[in-house]
Amino acid sequence: MSHPTSDTSVSSATQGAAGVPPKHFMVTGGAGFLGINLVRYLLERGHSVASLDMAEFDYPDCKDKIRIVRGDIRDKKAVDRAMEGAQTVVHCAAALPLYSREDIMTTDVDGTRNVMQSALEHKVERAIHVSSTAVYGIPDHHPLVEDDKQIGVGPYGEAKVLAEEVCLEFQRKGMCVPIIRPKSFIGPERLGVFALFYDWAKDGRGFPMIGSGKNRYQLLDVEDLCDAIYLCVTGDRGTVNDIFNVGAAEFTTMGEDYQAVLDYAGFGKKIRGFPAGPMIWTLRILEFFNLSPLYKWVYETASKDSFVSIEKAQRVLGFQPKYSNKQALIRNYQWYLDHLGQFENTSGISHRAPWKQGILRLAKLFF
Repeated sequence: MSHPTSDTSVSSATQGAAGVPPKHFMVTGGAGFLGINLVRYLLERGHSVASLDMAEFDYPDCKDKIRIVRGDIRDKKAVDRAMEGAQTVVHCAAALPLYSREDIMTTDVDGTRNVMQSALEHKVERAIHVSSTAVYGIPDHHPLVEDDKQIGVGPYGEAKVLAEEVCLEFQRKGMCVPIIRPKSFIGPERLGVFALFYDWAKDGRGFPMIGSGKNRYQLLDVEDLCDAIYLCVTGDRGTVNDIFNVGAAEFTTMGEDYQAVLDYAGFGKKIRGFPAGPMIWTLRILEFFNLSPLYKWVYETASKDSFVSIEKAQRVLGFQPKYSNKQALIRNYQWYLDHLGQFENTSGISHRAPWKQGILRLAKLFF
């Protein structure tokens, strides 16, 4: 499933940041939401970057500063092309929950194996794998820690568990493969399910919440995630070759955190909670008929506590998140307002495109 390769000139890094020698990075999923934030982060620190992605890399501020390889991680030859000269790999590419089960499994599991095998063959120093806290499923306790049982919910959660097993296999072969499990992360370029909420906020609407909104649901700013990834690049090799939860250090209830965006919007609107059971059953039926904008993982967990312990990342990596849930949501919302003209009246199934509102478009009239 490869596409033609498009190579642009690579800017030569002459000086690393904070005493870190310049390195050449290969970022899978470089055209995605996390990918572009990480590309910018690495360029700012004097490194050179190659991006591998099926999607077009359409960011004018970076396009001429990196090497772009257009291709699919399921195509080993495309992965090998992108891997040339890489000292460090950050594996961000994944098929998200709205993709088909087959695409999720082949991309997230088989694609991860291609990336790690190519990294091994090219003698890459480190290959950081961006996993997900979806590996914990719907837990019965909080906070979650790294050695808690993994029970993936749905194809995406199952695939993330299997992808981690692939990474551990390559750790046993002597590779340095840090695994990061981030909470849902937001920030510049993030749309997806959050665009539904931001659209209602900008139009002066309240917003329905599954359940009372009194549950604690931890998020993560993408800049803090980039910091965590970079700590796995710069830390002691033996120390970072492990698994780390990352998330915001400061968060309150889901209702309070999301209310901060409505308050920032300035229309005096409120988050309104609804009984979780009837809403979940309604969304299950709507999803069956392709009328729901939400997938199972979102609506089954939205009314429940969901937070991880970041103590290990703080202690071992020195991870110190800068943004609270409220700050991250407002920062993302302001980016949404500033760039609305670029994606208004569009939709897609990635984090970089607003998801279709489905039946929520009618519900919006009542808020």
